[in-house]
Amino acid sequence: MKIQSVAESYKDHTMASDFFGRTMRDNLPTPADSPALFESILSRRVFAFIIDCVIVGALTVAGLIAAAILGILTLGLAWLTFPLVGPLMLVLYYALTLGSSSRATFGMRAMDIVLTPTRDTPLNGWMAMIHVVLFWVSCSLLTPFVLLLGLFTSRRQLLHDFVAGVLMVRRSPMERRWAAGTGPTIEA
Repeated sequence: MKIQSVAESYKDHTMASDFFGRTMRDNLPTPADSPALFESILSRRVFAFIIDCVIVGALTVAGLIAAAILGILTLGLAWLTFPLVGPLMLVLYYALTLGSSSRATFGMRAMDIVLTPTRDTPLNGWMAMIHVVLFWVSCSLLTPFVLLLGLFTSRRQLLHDFVAGVLMVRRSPMERRWAAGTGPTIEA
């Protein structure tokens, strides 16, 4: 019985790598084998972002009203929280939605898209928060050019998707694939 080394056992097996050379999962779909998963994904992401901005804006206004009322009751002490309300609502919204089992914000759910990992690590709250922080940093530095990278990548990933190791796909075709048990899955 011959014992093979790890390198020999993977000699004939090629693994895909991402933009940074990190190993990606073997079973990731591509637009060639699963076009429904990537159908108009960039425009769906833009509309999901707009919906999420409206929701976070409404939550922020509600938080500011609550801080104003508490400020009156605390003789102005709660007014010190005004600069924290916006960032706090943003972090809470994304942590509670992307970090949940649905792996989608309300805007993403409305546009039928979901966040999924590209590597063999589960999508947890920390990975979702890293994705969000990278998104806001890249948007603040590169807007609107942040969307340009998605036009040139096969899976329509943006810069922050590559760095965080995630992929956006349409939820309903993905669920049909899971239910049918055909093709590779992209479960976390």
